[in-house]
Amino acid sequence: MATRWSLTVDCADPATLARFWAEALGYVERPAPEGFANWPEWLLHHGVPEDEWNDGAYLRDPDGTGPGLSFLKVPERKVVKNRLHLDVQAGGGRETPWEMRWPRVLAAAERLTAAGARVLREETLQGRPDHLVLADPEGNEFCVV
Repeated sequence: MATRWSLTVDCADPATLARFWAEALGYVERPAPEGFANWPEWLLHHGVPEDEWNDGAYLRDPDGTGPGLSFLKVPERKVVKNRLHLDVQAGGGRETPWEMRWPRVLAAAERLTAAGARVLREETLQGRPDHLVLADPEGNEFCVV
């Protein structure tokens, strides 16, 4: 049996980064715990000072199949290339014919740059574009394939 897991991203602005990744992956904000209408109500109930309300943000797959994502505020900035990255498989995977896949990759990259990402480079395979490497609003690299 597989172990359930989630991914945590250290960042400077959890709410902003969570909004970006919700757009990128089609995820939604994780609902507040049972008994609370929303997160501010939960935070108030637990006496969390308002200046700490953006110390974390949490997303989930709306279908409940993908891993959860957490964004936690940390004081240090990203300074080197991340060793773990996400592949946003907007093109349908390499089993999808290139003529269908590549326009989907470009459309996804356009949507994500409008949401705050930036394109770092285009990677090629066998002489033609294969995938794009992008950076999210805080500089974390990911690929659109």
